[in-house]
Amino acid sequence: MGNRADDEGTDVTIYLKPLTDTVHADTATGAPEQLLALLDSLGFERQTMTTPGPVYVWHEAPAHLDADAKKQLATHAVPWLHKAGYVVHISDDVWDTAAYTDAAAALRNQGAPAPPLAAAAAAPPAPSTDPPARARRR
Repeated sequence: MGNRADDEGTDVTIYLKPLTDTVHADTATGAPEQLLALLDSLGFERQTMTTPGPVYVWHEAPAHLDADAKKQLATHAVPWLHKAGYVVHISDDVWDTAAYTDAAAALRNQGAPAPPLAAAAAAPPAPSTDPPARARRR
C-alpha cells in the first residue's frame, strides 16, 4: 500500500484519489498522535487498516460532503497544519483559494481549529442526548 506523504517527504499529503471524489490526507509512516488528532479536529475522518505488518492510517474528507465542501475542508486544514509545524502538500485539484483565505483569517482570530462552515453545515445533525421538551421535568 503506497503512502504519498512518505513518497513526497511531507508530514501530510492531501490529494483527490484517482477516479473517485474521495479526498485523502496521507500522513507519514509513524505520524505522531498529535498530527492524527489535529486532522480529526479539522473534520477529516480517520481510517485504519491492520495488516500482519504495519497498521496503515490515513484520513478522508467525510463522504457525505459534496465535492466543493471536500475541497474546502481540505484546503482549510492547510494553515492549521502549518501553524502546528507540519510540512504539507496539497494537490492543485483539491486547492480552494477562498477556503485558504478564510482559514488563514480564522487562524488569526481564534485559538483552536474548526472545520469550515460549509463542511459543518453539510454534516448530518448529531443525535441529541436531551429528552424531548415534553418529557423534561418542570
